Amino acid sequence: MRFASVESFALLVGVILAMGQVGVMGLIDTSELTNKLPSYGLQVGFYNGKCPNKTIDIQGIIENIVAGHYDNDPTTLPAFLRMQFHDCFVRGCDASILIDESTSERKAAANAGVREYDFLDGLKAYVETICPHTVSCADLIVIATATVLKRGKGADYPVQTGRRDGQQSNVEDVKLPSPSVSVEQSYEFFKAKGFSWEEMVALIGCHTVGIAHCGTFQSRLYPGNAEYDPIMDPVLRWQLSDKCPQYQSSTEAVLLDQGSSNDQFDVSFFHQILKQRGVLTIDQALARHIITAPIVHKFANEFGAFNTILAQAMVKMQAVDVLTGLQGNIRKVCSKFN
Repeated sequence: MRFASVESFALLVGVILAMGQVGVMGLIDTSELTNKLPSYGLQVGFYNGKCPNKTIDIQGIIENIVAGHYDNDPTTLPAFLRMQFHDCFVRGCDASILIDESTSERKAAANAGVREYDFLDGLKAYVETICPHTVSCADLIVIATATVLKRGKGADYPVQTGRRDGQQSNVEDVKLPSPSVSVEQSYEFFKAKGFSWEEMVALIGCHTVGIAHCGTFQSRLYPGNAEYDPIMDPVLRWQLSDKCPQYQSSTEAVLLDQGSSNDQFDVSFFHQILKQRGVLTIDQALARHIITAPIVHKFANEFGAFNTILAQAMVKMQAVDVLTGLQGNIRKVCSKFN
């Protein structure tokens, strides 16, 4: 969604709030979890009292706007999850993915299809009118992701804020694992950022929402390819082959979770991979690996366990290599360096 001006974005905000489309998105009582959170230089309620009008709950306003955006387009759930992952795992959670330059991270092949840039630019412009030079773009990504996840019936966790925006964004820094990596390769990537086996499985379990294009899994469908999966569910193979014919380049996309919708969080993804119905190589591999298979079974049978570990992992991911204090700066426009 593009906004012609700050005024047009403000008009949308006014409509959302006036219609009562979303209620106050205050957190449930999570005081015990909050007290146990590692700080990383961040804190819950960082922006309290920091706007010119000290009574403004700027984070609450942001959450309400994002919640209204989700209600209009629930596919913002996988969109923000992907954006946060791709931001935080490259140079840390510093909004470097938002910079729009010819050689910035946004231009990397791995970031093709990442969206919501325009929405965040509009949101930032609106926030600047009521709380200037205060809220970072890095925190906007984090707040938006937590809000849509909760709105989509996923993990609910206290959102720590206080990040600063990065001053570098280079396409060559984007080195994310491909969908065809092994479980061991995937774990080495996550372990380097401080994540456990359970947390890795929970984060990959976010594929219960989102889509994949043919090029990311087509080689699994046909014999003669190194990634050919002979024990894939035959019905799924037929369905995917119909979308992605052999020897043809297709722009078609399919749901990563073939058992549920693209906008609600559940444990269907884990049930699907236990039935050999995983779309991506790494997704299916989780259900076959000696270490991760028991975790998959646990999450498939206990939504609460999945959400608990996911909440833990999300808080940890949102604190990866953050800039705080006098590091970095607060951008005026999310897609441009100051």
